[in-house]
Amino acid sequence: MNIAVGSDHAGYEMKKHVLAWLERHGHKAEDMGPYSDESVDYPDYARKVAGAVAEGRFDQGILMCGTGIGVSIAANKVNGVRAALACSPEFAALARQHNNANVLCFSARFNDTSTAEKILESWFGSEFEGGRHQRRIDKIEPCC
Repeated sequence: MNIAVGSDHAGYEMKKHVLAWLERHGHKAEDMGPYSDESVDYPDYARKVAGAVAEGRFDQGILMCGTGIGVSIAANKVNGVRAALACSPEFAALARQHNNANVLCFSARFNDTSTAEKILESWFGSEFEGGRHQRRIDKIEPCC
């Protein structure tokens, strides 16, 4: 799978760990920034990743910030993106199974690397179930 990955400064170290995990698990990943832990604005990187997914240049995206909340809000402003904040592996699985989420967001401050790996395993181990869930997604996109 081809994955776009981004963060803000709070997620920079976790992002490096995620990129290494993706490579170890056979995914092609592109680091879309930032490239240091200097302070940056999370919407810039959320939009960069979400836009690349919406345009079809990447299969999915992964975003991290301090809480994961900011990047998920910003990414969901991009048409065609269903960004989900996964606080646990179970949330990640349900986001894929029921919401067909295409951008995974999570907290770099409130998750350790072990939990992040479990979230990633759950995300990539789950598939959209369709059926009644598709009907609900159809009511979301396009919204306005």
